[in-house]
Amino acid sequence: MSGKSQAEALRRIEGALEAARAVLARFTAGAIAAEYKAGHDPVTEADRRVDAVLRRELLHEGEGWLSEESVDHLSRLECERVWVVDPVDGTREFVAGIQEFCVSVALVERGRPVAGGICNPATNEIFLGSPDSGVTYNGKPARVSSRTSMSGSLILASRSEVKRGEWKRFESAGFTIRAMGSVAYKLALVSAGLADATFTLTPKHEWDVAAGAALVLSGGGFVSTLENVPLACNNKSTLLSGLLACAPGLRGELRTLVENYLPAGCRRS
Repeated sequence: MSGKSQAEALRRIEGALEAARAVLARFTAGAIAAEYKAGHDPVTEADRRVDAVLRRELLHEGEGWLSEESVDHLSRLECERVWVVDPVDGTREFVAGIQEFCVSVALVERGRPVAGGICNPATNEIFLGSPDSGVTYNGKPARVSSRTSMSGSLILASRSEVKRGEWKRFESAGFTIRAMGSVAYKLALVSAGLADATFTLTPKHEWDVAAGAALVLSGGGFVSTLENVPLACNNKSTLLSGLLACAPGLRGELRTLVENYLPAGCRRS
């Protein structure tokens, strides 16, 4: 995608995030009713309304659409450009009144996340990025951390994974673990150098990670699936095994750290 196309995509993303923020302002985090979908994932009226406004603001003729809160039409597989969105990533935190939820928007071109935007309306943070423009954090240039050792690093962990005890194995590894909600928000923080790395060893959907991955890559960082291949989106099955994202200087050490805990099919041969 050309620099001009990236700039146009970022303008659309920024406008869509502002429209989504206006919708979310009508709701109060911690005081909103939730229903539960299959798999016990919560959904609220806010999720649905933000989904509608994102579609209105982003989608142009000939482009595909993949959202957690929309019926998935596989016609998107024939599209060169596809919007991959999560109207509210971290709905559990939103329902609980914890300020770790966000609106997540990615533009995917030929399977590659090429532009992304994430807005946390509770903390008034907006992250925007593309390979040509780099990353901005609240309008100011940012990039991933320059750290080259996991020792002393800040690693963002899934709150639910920590609660299940999945991170106990890493407690003596020499870095600080901070449990948080919303994988998209965690990736955004890494992209702007506000944390050094994040990873999940449990499956995630494309809409959970596409925007954050675009931001980390745009900020000069490293992103891979657990199979140690670049993230590819707009697949028929949207479920990914897991994801690693970090400052480039941590790439080898992080991969080595998690190697023993990866599913058998994701380990190095």
